[in-house]
Amino acid sequence: MLRFADHGAHLAALRAAALRAVDPASAVRRFFSPADVAGAERVFVVGAGKAGAAMARAAAEILGERLTAGVIAVPQLPTSAAERITFIEGGHPTPTEGTLLAGRAIADLLAQATARDRVVALISGGGSALLELPVEGLALADLRITNQQLLLSGAAVHEINVVRQRLSQLKGGGLARLAYPARVLGLILSDVVGNPLGLIASGPTVPAPASPQAALAVIEKYHLRSALPSAVLRRLEGVSSSATRAADTSSAAASADNRLIASNRLAGEAAAAAARELGFVAALIADDWQGEAREAGERFARLVSQKARGQGEGGRGAGGWPACLIVGGETTVTVRGAGRGGRNQEAALAAALVIDGLPNVVISTFATDGVDGPTDAAGAMVTGDTLARARALGLDPQKHLDDNDSYSFFAALSNLVVTGPTGTNVNDLMFGLVYSRRADSV
Repeated sequence: MLRFADHGAHLAALRAAALRAVDPASAVRRFFSPADVAGAERVFVVGAGKAGAAMARAAAEILGERLTAGVIAVPQLPTSAAERITFIEGGHPTPTEGTLLAGRAIADLLAQATARDRVVALISGGGSALLELPVEGLALADLRITNQQLLLSGAAVHEINVVRQRLSQLKGGGLARLAYPARVLGLILSDVVGNPLGLIASGPTVPAPASPQAALAVIEKYHLRSALPSAVLRRLEGVSSSATRAADTSSAAASADNRLIASNRLAGEAAAAAARELGFVAALIADDWQGEAREAGERFARLVSQKARGQGEGGRGAGGWPACLIVGGETTVTVRGAGRGGRNQEAALAAALVIDGLPNVVISTFATDGVDGPTDAAGAMVTGDTLARARALGLDPQKHLDDNDSYSFFAALSNLVVTGPTGTNVNDLMFGLVYSRRADSV
């Protein structure tokens, strides 16, 4: 019999199953083999992202002596090396000097490639900030300010990447253009809702750059014109390089083969399967939730509370008890307060307000990369008695939510989910566990 008292262990099992399903090295091995580079004179490996180290090691093992050289931008240098691959530490969530160093190193490596060579590009979430080669006229400070303003605005990741593409020589298919005439194989681990390959890490291997009009529309939508550097605005409003980029796009597109190797849905389905093995009646409701984190948290909590009260099924296939409801996606936070937190922690705090007093229910949020905002947490966990415990400590949950200070709230309650960096990144997951239809004692 499943007990509410064991919910911590149950949630840990779901997280572990989700991460196993999107393990970067395993994903590379499933979608890449020596046959993919048959006939190539030389093979270069390049890329960027939070899963970059594991992906690179797997690619190096598969290629063996066929690998000529490689450069991968990562958020932190790995403890173990990969044969003939150089790792460079870039910046995240905003670019650093290391970000530019990685961009220049990859551009220099691609300059050696010929039509007889093959370039394997390993792309995963976080790559937009970790790897950059800005267009002429832009400095690192311009990129940092732009990234920071976009992140604070509440813009969705796909909107942020639309702007980033217009400022880069590598994004929006730029890497494929620099590699041409060599053929490019892109192995892509998705951290963007819906898996649009052209927006994951800003699409370095997908030659379909956003239009200047699309980028400017994002700036206008979030009222950022006065907050951005003048050099960035001139670039977004100009069309000086559009003709050249368009001329290069068709050739680069013809030479690129992009493969999606892992996604949020795969992680969510694996977690649901693990829940069923534990004895829950489980359902993955969706993998495309977006919008404000607090609104998503409230919405999910309402589904879970309806399930607990026997008023609704909470989604297709979720009938029965004990129940596990799962939602995936990636939300945003419009920062208005001075607190500290992340989208998953903010969603959990909003959920706690909805399930206050409800027994035998637990909700947990989880960033699959292990990093939720500028904190050491991956998310948080709440139950029906979370707010009672908080008030006993003198904490005002609504005040913390209004101040975007979810981290301090959950740290005081020891309810943070801390995994450390996981080495992968396929957006976020929310788990709702309902242990009984009745109001049993906890």
